[in-house]
Parts: sequence; structure tokens; C-alpha cells
Amino acid sequence: MPAGCVTRRTVMLGLAALPVTGCYAAPKLADKPKPRKLENQNAADPGALVELKKLSPDIHLDIRYATANNFSGQVLYNQARAFLVGPAAQALARAQLAARADGYGLLIHDAYRPWRVTKKMWDITPPAKRGFVANPKEGSRHNRGCAVDLTLYDRATGNAVAMPSAYDEFTGRAYRNYAGGSADETENRARLERYMEAQGFIGISNEWWHFDYKDWAEYPILDIPFSRI
Repeated sequence: MPAGCVTRRTVMLGLAALPVTGCYAAPKLADKPKPRKLENQNAADPGALVELKKLSPDIHLDIRYATANNFSGQVLYNQARAFLVGPAAQALARAQLAARADGYGLLIHDAYRPWRVTKKMWDITPPAKRGFVANPKEGSRHNRGCAVDLTLYDRATGNAVAMPSAYDEFTGRAYRNYAGGSADETENRARLERYMEAQGFIGISNEWWHFDYKDWAEYPILDIPFSRI
């Protein structure tokens, strides 16, 4: 197989099982990744971005980067939308079903992120806090449509559940092993982790809200504005 080609396993999209093989140029990271820009994506391609609300309408959105209510204090997205690549989106929809059975739902803060936004986040973050943001020279798993920032909401009230820290809080309380939260906060964090890990997502150590889809390395870095998806 040529260098830069990836064979992806058969995935379920809608009612059809579609085996897909894709080739793309690996990004050059010496300077910065070369984002892949797709103007017309085929919904049958597992690398295509899928809008989460269209796939699972009872997923709730609180897209902080479409507002100034985020760590940067700036509006970084021009639309409050959330996308993942097909297999990751399908896995998230299954996690939503598991949460729903227990009286909860998924509340999404961020998912696919264009590369240009990652670069802006890096530039405005103080060096001492850059462990909480992705280095644009390497690209982010958000840029691949394979990472999601989320919490849970209570279906009875529609309100977000209590967690040990706020979203995008750059403190020790955000760490997955933080032991200082209340019993409810600690259990809610563990509950979210169970739903996500059961569907192939992996949490990172310093952000309880962040999960990467297990096959993220198979997908290229993207820089597609939301308005073109």
C-alpha cells in the first residue's frame, strides 16, 4: 500500500455497511501541519464530519468557543455547532443512549475544531498554561474530528450535573484523578467516563471533560470552517 494510505474497517453509517479505503498526504510537522481542506465531503466516507445534533437530537450543545464564555474571553467559532468523523460520531450516539437509559444526556462543549483555531488558542495562552492546549505544530485530535469535550446533563431538569471543576478550568481540580471533589461530583465524573470508555473513547489525565476516539491516528488534520460543512 502506498505511504500515506489508510485502510479503514467497515463502518455502519445509516443502514449500510461501507468498507472504505482512503489515501491522504501525511502532514509535515517540522513547521506546522498542512491542513486537509475538503470542500465536498461524501457522507459515506468515515472521514467525513457528521453533525452531532443531526445524528442524535437529544444531545445538548453548549459550544463555549462560539461565545466569549471560555478561557480566552474571545469568540473563536462563528457557529455553535459540533461535528465528529463518522465512526466517532456513531460511538458518541451510543454513549448518549447509555446515558439516556440512566436519566442523563450528553452536553457537548466542543468537538471538531479547525486547525486555525488551535493556532489562535496556542498564541493567546500563557506559556505556563500551555499544557492545557494543543501545540499547533503537532495538531490536535480535535482537528482530526476525533476528540470531544463534554459533560452530562440531568434529563429531568435539563441542567448540567456537578463536576469537580468547571469546563476549561486550568487547575488541579480538572485532573481526572483529583480526589477533592464531593461524592456527587466524583461519581458524575466516573459515570461520564464509563459511558465514553465503553464506546472506545479514552480520557486524558488533566481534563476530565476531554475524550479522544480510539482510532484518532487514522484521520488527518483538518482546517474546514464550520460554514463549509
